Amino acid sequence: MDLSRIGNEQVSVVVSPLGAEMQSIETSDGQSWLWDGDAAFWGGRSPVLFPMVGKAPDDHISVDGQRYPMGQHGFARRSDFTLVASDAVSCRHELKASQSSRTVYPFDFVLSVAHRVEGRAVVVTAQVHNSGDRPMPYGIGFHPAFVWPLPGCDGQVHSVVLDNGAEPKMVRLSGGLVKPAALPSPFAQGHLRLESALFDSDAMVFPAGAGAGLRYGAGDKAIHFTWENLPNFALWSKPGASFVCLEPWHGTAAEVGGSDALDERPYVEVLGPGATGRYGFRAEMIG
Repeated sequence: MDLSRIGNEQVSVVVSPLGAEMQSIETSDGQSWLWDGDAAFWGGRSPVLFPMVGKAPDDHISVDGQRYPMGQHGFARRSDFTLVASDAVSCRHELKASQSSRTVYPFDFVLSVAHRVEGRAVVVTAQVHNSGDRPMPYGIGFHPAFVWPLPGCDGQVHSVVLDNGAEPKMVRLSGGLVKPAALPSPFAQGHLRLESALFDSDAMVFPAGAGAGLRYGAGDKAIHFTWENLPNFALWSKPGASFVCLEPWHGTAAEVGGSDALDERPYVEVLGPGATGRYGFRAEMIG
């Protein structure tokens, strides 16, 4: 597998063509900021979620009344992308609809995922293009897992602080599906102290979003994480694992007892023929 290696004097990034997924983020001091994908806990590192986020009822979606099998978070993360452009500081991979993809998702599309380094930051952007002749429903999201504790911060309290200081309502999952009843926010004036027990009941999902930026860190060491055109957000880890996922999405899992129709999923995006949707995040390493 030919990995893409991009970087500058401050940060280097490795990207795999499998899922167009980042494999590592390393600053010039040799410190690693991205989870290493230890399969004993979770083999992902920074998957791109498409054409849906989360699970579907009985792992099936329906389109125009016909059912199709669809695993959690869609198929893009398990698909081989093609490298279409690269230079010293950036690379771009594409996934196009194929005979195989149409057996589970009956639409023509081009999914483009680009990675770029800027100073001590990595910028990830995705474009979804409807290359077919009918409206195309889908969900898309990012699932980067950053190390917890951050480099050099063993034993220190880590927090997530929202840029907007909000206290967004939370929902939980049951069997991977959203329980729609809103729960009190775990944030207090935008501040959340991270503890492993927060994830004993799986992810914390904020369906109405959490603004467009946050600071994840401990003391002077942090990641400033921002995103665009992604109205939903989640935090996730596995108890005992040394990562936390910062997940901005456009779309969530189906609701418990809800429809399996793709176009009825919460916060689904629908593109008309020839239209393109654009999404992205930026992670800047501080300290």
